[in-house]
Amino acid sequence: MAALFTGKVLMANRERDEVETERELGRALENKVLLLYFGSGRCPRCRRFSPLLKDFFVRLTDEFYVERASQLVLVYVSRDETEEQQSAFLRTMPKRWLALPFGDGFGRELGLRFAVSEVPTVVVLKPNGEVIAANAVEEIERVGPACFRNWQEAAELVDRNFLLAEDFDEWSMRSITDPFRRLKYKLDKKTEAKNKERKEEGEES
Repeated sequence: MAALFTGKVLMANRERDEVETERELGRALENKVLLLYFGSGRCPRCRRFSPLLKDFFVRLTDEFYVERASQLVLVYVSRDETEEQQSAFLRTMPKRWLALPFGDGFGRELGLRFAVSEVPTVVVLKPNGEVIAANAVEEIERVGPACFRNWQEAAELVDRNFLLAEDFDEWSMRSITDPFRRLKYKLDKKTEAKNKERKEEGEES
């Protein structure tokens, strides 16, 4: 997904920090479902939808609701009339949101690329840039955070940290001794092979 933003700049919400290097973009976007939110703080429909999207995002990423943040990232693509309007809107949204700088021409390119004809629009993308949903506004309104599971499956995300509770219990009990067990197994096999060779040499002589 970082390839989509190669050579571009993303802003961390409510901060002056820019996320622009290949390494930073990779860390921020890799192996995650990406939401492109085309909206405006002045649009009446956006004003009704944005609080729902905020709650949706927070319930999937905030430690108050979940032990580990979902593999989800959101980039705000502004249709605001002024930079002040964009800044005022973003101050009311989660800090984890990213945003294109105000007036960045790349926002228009993204709008054309994904055929965005109205706001609010939420384009849902796989990590490789393929479209999961051209506009998920109604789905988010209707289903809420539960729809992320469908996106996660569609994106075939690799959840490297996930272990079922029973697997974790079993793993934690054996993880300390496993390396020693494997080492002992290798040594036993090596000893067995050497003994076999000596026996064969003795028989030949």
